[in-house]
Amino acid sequence: MFSKVFIESEIKNHPQTKKILERFSQAPVSEIERIDDVFGRVKKPYLQKRDSLQLFLGKKRGNLVKVAPDAYGLAGEPHYYFIHAYNCIYECEYCYLQGYFHSPDIVLFLNHDEIIHEMKVIAASHPDTKVWFHAGEFSDSLALTHLTGELELYHQFIAETPNAVIELRTKSVNTAELEKLSPHPRLITSFSLSPKERAKKTDLKTPPLETRLKAMNKLEKLGHPMGIHLDPIIHEDSFEETYLQLFQQITQYISPNSIDYLSMGVVRFTSNVFHQVKRNYPQSELLAAEFATSFDGKVRYPRPFRLWLLGKIKDMALSHGFSEKQIYQCME
Repeated sequence: MFSKVFIESEIKNHPQTKKILERFSQAPVSEIERIDDVFGRVKKPYLQKRDSLQLFLGKKRGNLVKVAPDAYGLAGEPHYYFIHAYNCIYECEYCYLQGYFHSPDIVLFLNHDEIIHEMKVIAASHPDTKVWFHAGEFSDSLALTHLTGELELYHQFIAETPNAVIELRTKSVNTAELEKLSPHPRLITSFSLSPKERAKKTDLKTPPLETRLKAMNKLEKLGHPMGIHLDPIIHEDSFEETYLQLFQQITQYISPNSIDYLSMGVVRFTSNVFHQVKRNYPQSELLAAEFATSFDGKVRYPRPFRLWLLGKIKDMALSHGFSEKQIYQCME
């Protein structure tokens, strides 16, 4: 998977570093002082990830936990996201990471004890309310957990912090490490889903829809709480038909009652990401849409059209057994 591994000197003797190196014993290893000294210093094309990826292991410095944007999660409670990795092994045409970092290389941070300490401080500052911590902002939160081995630490944090909730956002079916843990109502795995044919076209190298639904079915049977993100919603001529099929497939594998929440978000880009999408995927169907720059600087469908799409999706969800209180709009 990786052509080369870079390791910060400070974590070269970390137990997880040794385990990861055993997995990639054929890759040459270089010791460095800081990830930032190498990662992204020379701009690498996003699509180079198809042929060659390098792996960086180190410590996250600076802000380990950040305030989430407005409308990132369920309203009425504080939301944060914690940063455990940079970049993703998957390739989605709309991915904002292609316009965020100067490199598609994978960075894994191993100082989860420090991240959890900061989460504890934040949770303690909100003693009278539930506090959400989201993983998956800069990398898929499950895809590499068999390497990184941090889920048990966050499971313990949840057990010890009664007002904290963790959401693991993913498109992965790598649930093996999660299955080793006892289900906890405040450790929620949320799966991003798209209609089958749409995912084939734009969610490149991700597990197929049916495979994701089978993973969800397994977690449901084990009692793990879950969420669903229908995000990004992309319009096409067969929009209503394909989303009806999606809801039919969802309810074939899982009960809506087992889902904590269902979020809906329409495809959107920052101007920089949109530029990269046009550069990386000039033939993409995404580019045929009539986008406009909205009040927040994002490139997306005009608001009346977005609300129409979201209304249609909500009606379908309600007609397939989801309740009003489960559904919310993301980033609107």
